[in-house]
Amino acid sequence: MQQYLPSETLAICILPDHFHWVVVLPENDHDFSRRIQNLKINFTKRLPLSLYNPQAGQTGKRESGIWQSKFWEHAIRDERDLYNHIAYTYYNPVKHGYAKSVADWPFSSFHRDVSDGLFPIDWGGAVSEEIKNLYVERP
Repeated sequence: MQQYLPSETLAICILPDHFHWVVVLPENDHDFSRRIQNLKINFTKRLPLSLYNPQAGQTGKRESGIWQSKFWEHAIRDERDLYNHIAYTYYNPVKHGYAKSVADWPFSSFHRDVSDGLFPIDWGGAVSEEIKNLYVERP
């Protein structure tokens, strides 16, 4: 996919029915739709069929029954906005009750960012005022 639709993943978190992806596209390229479609297709193809059950109404629409059909995109305005979106991405499994702390959720680039020294391993472990202030509801 990278050779046809290049991008740089700044943050990603995969949840059971949706994902959050903070991505940088090449200059003058705004084709989020094809990248998201390809990510969903390639991810789903690698799952054993026993892990999901495509719903009959969705298969005719080229949907697997795993992912939400729509997506929300947002152009990052500044460094603060970027940090807010990365924080939202990483904290999402805790918000939905899938993990007690950000570090407990394995399906996230958070662990890469910890290894790279960008976040401490206990970031988001307890809901701090900083996270409460950053974590705004998204549609």
